[in-house]
Formats: sequence, C-alpha cells, structure tokens
Amino acid sequence: MKTGIRDDATKRLSRIAGQVAGLQRMVEEDRYCVDILTQISALRGSLDQLGLIMLSTHLESCVYGHDGDTQCANMTAEERLNEIRVTLNRFLK
Repeated sequence: MKTGIRDDATKRLSRIAGQVAGLQRMVEEDRYCVDILTQISALRGSLDQLGLIMLSTHLESCVYGHDGDTQCANMTAEERLNEIRVTLNRFLK
C-alpha cells in the first residue's frame, strides 16, 4: 500500500475510533436516541468512505498492478474478474 494511502487510512481510522468512543459515551449518558442514530449514520459513512478507498486501492494496485505489483502481471483476464468478484462480495456483505 502506498504511503499516502496508508497515512490517510490511519487518520480515518483514528477519527472512526473517536466516533465510536463518542457513541459509547452518548449511550452511557443516556442521550436522546435520535442523536445517537445520527452519530451512527455518520460513523457508517466514515466506514463506507474508508472501505471505498481500500477497494479502489486494491483494484488499482493488486488487480491491475498500476503500482508495479508483479503478482498481478501474470493474472489472466478471468482471474482478474474473479478477484474483483471476490473483493466486491467481501466488501458489500
């Protein structure tokens, strides 16, 4: 994984951890349910964005080898399609 992508993912994960901690405090403080649901929605959005970054990075580097990955250089078109299917299946569950 490229350093810039890793740094971005690390920052996003730190923010996500903060969001989870905030949600935990909201529940412990018996905050208004709609406020908690709003924060859950924001957390879900943050996770989705991180997932999209990871998905696109995997497709670009591991499936199509745009960063010089030699492992994918020997993949057939069918193997690449299968890798895309497997990856999407795991991400979209």
